[in-house]
Amino acid sequence: MISTTIRQATLAEASLAADISRRNFTESFGASYPPADLAAFLSQSYSLAQHEAWLADSRYALFLLDQGGELLGHALVGPCGLPHIDVKPGDGELKRLYVLKKAHGAGLGTQLLDTALAWLLKNGPLTLWLGVWSENFGAQKLYQRYGFKRAGEYHFEVGGTRDFEFIYKRAAVHE
Repeated sequence: MISTTIRQATLAEASLAADISRRNFTESFGASYPPADLAAFLSQSYSLAQHEAWLADSRYALFLLDQGGELLGHALVGPCGLPHIDVKPGDGELKRLYVLKKAHGAGLGTQLLDTALAWLLKNGPLTLWLGVWSENFGAQKLYQRYGFKRAGEYHFEVGGTRDFEFIYKRAAVHE
């Protein structure tokens, strides 16, 4: 049996994090965009410099899904940056959650999501947000199981392409 681990990436792993991030996005959505739009988006949003900035900032965490030494997925969490009127300072956001297709169906995405949400909630309850492509029904179903509800919509730009996205929100839970 191959060992699977989820670990928080370090600044020294910025290149690995940027690579799996680009691979995950390209495999999941790359065919949906003109090559020039995809290249421009990846060079900006998935650059090594961007990953170094996130990993150097304690408000963010990037988790790597490692199976037998092969990176299969990642999750990125941090302060909410979604364009919604109800977002408040201190709200958290699941910014990315991706698993390569060859690892789908094994529950690894759920494990990655659990890890990412636990990190966001480590200092107590807070309102959580995420953006999800309007046509990614599997992800929407998963997020709904975790208590997220559709709260709005926006356009996500990939180069010159604008994707219709949903904004999901999960209110802070106080015990």
